[in-house]
Amino acid sequence: MENVSVVRIFTLSGLNETMNYRITIFSLTLLYYCVILFVNISLVTIIILDENLHEPMYILLCSFCINGLYGTTGFYPKFLLDLLSKSHEISYEGCLLQAFVMYSFACCDLSILAVMAYDRYLAICRPLHYHSFMSKKRLSQLICFSWLTPFCIFSVSIILTSTLKLCGSKIEKLFCVNWVIVKLACSDTNTVASNIISYSIIFIYVSHGLFIMWTYMHLVITCVRSKEDRVKFMQTCVPHLVSLSTFLVVIVFDLMYMRFGSTDLPQSIQNLIAIEFLLIPPVMNPLIYGFKLTKIRNRVLGLIYVDRK
Repeated sequence: MENVSVVRIFTLSGLNETMNYRITIFSLTLLYYCVILFVNISLVTIIILDENLHEPMYILLCSFCINGLYGTTGFYPKFLLDLLSKSHEISYEGCLLQAFVMYSFACCDLSILAVMAYDRYLAICRPLHYHSFMSKKRLSQLICFSWLTPFCIFSVSIILTSTLKLCGSKIEKLFCVNWVIVKLACSDTNTVASNIISYSIIFIYVSHGLFIMWTYMHLVITCVRSKEDRVKFMQTCVPHLVSLSTFLVVIVFDLMYMRFGSTDLPQSIQNLIAIEFLLIPPVMNPLIYGFKLTKIRNRVLGLIYVDRK
């Protein structure tokens, strides 16, 4: 269907109240983005180069970090550019692309967490069948599922959004969000299809969350029976639980605020709420896994020891 929107440029108004401190914010943001790049690229490189880490759990972790790089690259470069610019505009096509990246990044994270939960369930609850179930072919299929599912779903969502006639161009956020673009549709525009897709996406990813809860119920029941399983749970499942808890808290909080939150809060507080999922998980996840997983920690410490020599 032909795009009927007459809006070609969107204005991002989320930075209006922070421009007096833009040099400070730019410096801190650039430093933080460099930290994100460093920790994620380092972990991905270690896993790729070390053949001892070519196991399902570490390959999934590698995919997790790559997704973190994908999502943050969809936000930070544009945000840094806006901090140096007097006008905070983004093209119609660029806005749809950024909305696609933000949503697919978040949902891909949840898909990967679901696959990681399945991997831990097999490793601890079904150890004798682990290698037959988690073969290279099955692992490849699960990774493709975790990436292609959100990509396909949000491609449909963004295509539907592109067919809407818009009567506004002001986005009161730091970046483009599909739900905010849909709210700019003219009152006489039919948004039923977009709403159906939105609720379908919610259903799919709530199902992901329920599946993760189911796997961890079985993990906890299994691990309380054996000291060896408890040790394995603490070593490999605790980082996953921390990542999952952090992800769910920041995403649910952001979604609830975006739909039902008050606009009376200061702009700086609204901005912080909006980018929590781009601030905490991309740095915390590789650090937690790097320190908690023994093989990765030993590999990192080995590299540091060699460098000192």
